[in-house]
Amino acid sequence: MAKKKAFALRINEDMLKAIEKWAVNEFRSTNGQLEWMLNQSLKQVKRQPKNKDKNQKN
Repeated sequence: MAKKKAFALRINEDMLKAIEKWAVNEFRSTNGQLEWMLNQSLKQVKRQPKNKDKNQKN
């Protein structure tokens, strides 16, 4: 499993409310919804990170 890193995000309050509502509808946490949205965007523009070999260290 990929290592996760925490960071602060400043976001418009109305946009956050819309994302929170969407997350509830999809049975995800707000954080999970944001991760899903970012992954979808990366897939769309073919910029997904390459999978690291399981035996490779960071």
